[in-house]
Amino acid sequence: MPAARESLLDAAYAALARRPWSAVRMVDVAAAAGVSRQTLYNEFGSKDGLARALVRREADGYLAGVDRALTGHSDLRDRLTATAEWITSAARENTLVRAMLTGCWSERLPSPALSAVPSASAVPAQRRADGPLPSPGDFVALVRDRAVTVLAGPGIPKSDTADLARSCELAVRLALSCVAAPPGEGGVAGLVHSVLQGEAG
Repeated sequence: MPAARESLLDAAYAALARRPWSAVRMVDVAAAAGVSRQTLYNEFGSKDGLARALVRREADGYLAGVDRALTGHSDLRDRLTATAEWITSAARENTLVRAMLTGCWSERLPSPALSAVPSASAVPAQRRADGPLPSPGDFVALVRDRAVTVLAGPGIPKSDTADLARSCELAVRLALSCVAAPPGEGGVAGLVHSVLQGEAG
């Protein structure tokens, strides 16, 4: 029931924008999605299951945006700059993404455990959501590794791959620092270009 699942996740996200997660009621989420409360429980099992699925969906959306940023330009610096800009804009616009990237979960947000939870769900997407969720450090590694995969040419020497991985991780960590303390003039793009210029020099 993918369409109902997405509608329920959309309704949960919209409810979270209006009130703290502790005040979000399952019956209201179901009503907003136009399905029965039983359908909601069949999909997610519990409110915690709904929270895990919502966090997993936002994490997947964030990583899909990273992939788009990495393939949107031809120049390496432009790709890493676009990725850094995506990281900061996604964190600015989505409180769940910001919490996932920084590890700072406010009392308004659901804060599911990052470790896997037992799952007997018949829904494959829920079994995946019940698996381990990425930590802030995991996100750094995921984005760095995706960037290296996209940016490394075939037959690139191992030493060059290590340098590329270092540059990619530096760009990601720089973007994350801009999430915590927004940059001034030149923005994240100016910072990333300056750092990568220094790396190349």
